[in-house]
Amino acid sequence: MTSSYRWVIVFAGALMGCVAVGTMFSLAIFLEPVAKATGWSHAGISSAMTVNFIVMGLGGFMWGAASDRYGARVVVLLGSVLLGLALVLASQVESLLAFQLVYGCLVGLSASAFFAPMIAVTMGWFDTHRSLAVSLVSAGMGMAPMTISPFARWLITAYDDWRMAMFVIGVGAWILLLPTALLVRRPPAAPANAPVGAATASRMKETTPLGKVLRSPQFLVLAFTFFACCAAHSGPIFHMVSYAMFCGIAPMSAVTIYSVEGAAGLGGRILYGVLADRLGVKPVLIGGLLIQAAVISAYTMAGNLTEFYMLAIIFGGTYGGVMPLYAVLAGEYFAPRMLGTVLGAASMLSSIGMAFGPLAGGWAFDQFNNYNWLFIGSALVGLGAVLIALAFPPIPQQRRGELQPA
Repeated sequence: MTSSYRWVIVFAGALMGCVAVGTMFSLAIFLEPVAKATGWSHAGISSAMTVNFIVMGLGGFMWGAASDRYGARVVVLLGSVLLGLALVLASQVESLLAFQLVYGCLVGLSASAFFAPMIAVTMGWFDTHRSLAVSLVSAGMGMAPMTISPFARWLITAYDDWRMAMFVIGVGAWILLLPTALLVRRPPAAPANAPVGAATASRMKETTPLGKVLRSPQFLVLAFTFFACCAAHSGPIFHMVSYAMFCGIAPMSAVTIYSVEGAAGLGGRILYGVLADRLGVKPVLIGGLLIQAAVISAYTMAGNLTEFYMLAIIFGGTYGGVMPLYAVLAGEYFAPRMLGTVLGAASMLSSIGMAFGPLAGGWAFDQFNNYNWLFIGSALVGLGAVLIALAFPPIPQQRRGELQPA
């Protein structure tokens, strides 16, 4: 586990996550050009993103289970091939239904092939600095809005053709992802006579039936905390620009608030990863969830751009920081060979939470003609995540020098 190659695994996971997430979320950049060129409705094009979330949740569970059985390299190779193919095909479709099916289903399915397998294999490579390593992989995904999206915008401007831009991104995905996927290796096996510490021995056995794993208190608390956390922050994230404009912030300035959140999320991933390695994952996660709930409610009192920026730094850093910690906790509770399945199942619930927030926020605005109830409701859901997280079973600490029989 001290091999320097483990940092190559971190690099590979970060790069592949950045490309996969970036290509999926670049639909926001293509929305207006596609609508103008084809005459398709904005709602119809945008619905492909809703399909993305649904398929991504289901696909994450499938790919996670496949990585446990066949290894992460096979899964991310298949995902890489499928992602490039999906974008190339989407650039050539002639009907809105075909675009929704190809971009929504195929891109969502392929993009989900990277998170659970790469997080699981990364944790297998690390027995120290594990939280930091997982956070760095997640930080690659957080880089997506600052890399792939601007590149997509530049291509659309350069070619004056959304089809060519999407085609180039698809080919570029192949060029970046396929060689990187070949860098992925299984973690080195522990020696047969290696001692088993208390934390390792406390994990659920690898022979435990999957049904029992998914009904265990460890998984249920993990999954529903993940769901509530995502349901709490997805609405404020999605509606933040509209809310800022509603408060009188100029449109271009309102967009920069979203950018500040994204940049803060990168720093938050590293900060929370370091803190989790030093203080423990569970207390850092609970503390982060408390901060998230508090800052969401504080948005109801924001009135100028400076206040929005200050809250965006805290909010972005917090939700970005806590997201990787669920994977680290899963590694504490479950054996490595079932970790991909567990992460995939938990991610499926988190995707449902992510899809719920924007819809609830839109309904609240339509009903009350303001966003206050969105932020109040989201803060309450965030507090619910804290209460669920408090039910996490204790993680036995491995005492230095204490050995237990395997």
